[in-house]
Amino acid sequence: MANISERKDKNGNVISYRIRVSRGYGAKGEKLKPYEMTYKPEKGMTKRQIEKELQRQVTLFEEECKNGNISNAPNMKLSAFVPMYLDIKKDILAPRTLETYTKICNNLIIPLLGHIKLIDLKPAHVQQFIKHIQNNSKTKPSPSTIKRKLAVLQSVLHQAVKLGLIQTNPANAERLTMPKTITPKVEIFTKQEAVEMLSCLEEEPLQYKVIVYLAIMSGAREGELTALKFSDVDFINNKITIERAAYKLKGEPIMTKPPKDNDVRTVKIDEYTIELIRQLKAENERERLRLGTAWEGDEWLFTTWNGSIMHPATPSHWFRKFLKRHGLKHRKFHALRHTSATLQLLGGINIKQVSGRLGHADLRVTNQYLHCIAEADEAAAHVLQEMLITQKGSSEQAETTHKIQKTG
Repeated sequence: MANISERKDKNGNVISYRIRVSRGYGAKGEKLKPYEMTYKPEKGMTKRQIEKELQRQVTLFEEECKNGNISNAPNMKLSAFVPMYLDIKKDILAPRTLETYTKICNNLIIPLLGHIKLIDLKPAHVQQFIKHIQNNSKTKPSPSTIKRKLAVLQSVLHQAVKLGLIQTNPANAERLTMPKTITPKVEIFTKQEAVEMLSCLEEEPLQYKVIVYLAIMSGAREGELTALKFSDVDFINNKITIERAAYKLKGEPIMTKPPKDNDVRTVKIDEYTIELIRQLKAENERERLRLGTAWEGDEWLFTTWNGSIMHPATPSHWFRKFLKRHGLKHRKFHALRHTSATLQLLGGINIKQVSGRLGHADLRVTNQYLHCIAEADEAAAHVLQEMLITQKGSSEQAETTHKIQKTG
């Protein structure tokens, strides 16, 4: 059982708690130094909140000690803590995100900082980590790329703080000098570009026609679209339910998971797109009958030749070639999702409703599309100026010329 002791400041106020867990005795009968961690409550927490969180920290720490996954904090190096961090996060992060985090930990964080004890890590070490990424890449990384890699280190050290292994996070952004980042512009199809692009779909295979229409009409992500089944389609009420997303890890088969932020949602779809899905269902049924036992389908809308689920990256690969084939300006497949959001907002749809259709957990994410509305408004003003002010000026000039000719 853990032993808990309070640490107070000079005024007698509790500022932190020391948690100790016995390690028992060594081979020679000597009493081993106990495992130890410190829990520091966040500012503004009530007494009840502190008690509840303290008990949670004690339980977590005891479990780590019991499983042998923790070393004595003062001597623990970052390289020893990273596997613990990844083990904690394996059931929390999305599979592809976990794969990315693991790669960054193994290829960058451990080689550069793994030899340093957690308690010895300073912002200066992290600043050198940033500098290394900037100066030792084959291609000069963008500020956003550096920020993404730093975010993994920040997450690792934040977990160490939560476990009481260190007091503060040396990788906090306010303690570092970061390269200046430029917010990337949201890429969309204008109304005219969207109409032209959709007209070119008439020459394409039906399933690609369907997936593009669905991307625009629903705003769903690429992985969510490729994971759709016909059972997710309400043909009577013209709705689709998005309850899974497809993903592919290296060396693994295509798998599915809940949508991002676990946001299962049902969205209304236009009648034309629903009719296209009906046609696709009939086409898949004909293929199933033709292939017989070779068909491996499971009601997937978008499939390979034998009915198995389409690779989640296939729509992007096809879309790039499709645009080039028809001489259309390059846009990523994800731009269809951005276009869906922007056109809805331009059409006067409430931003909260748009956010719900897109599956955004945070309304602030949807706000990124508002600048597109501002740009569209500015463009509209320019068009009106061209139509009205310029034409008015031409009319006045013509009238003045007419008067001069008349008096002359």
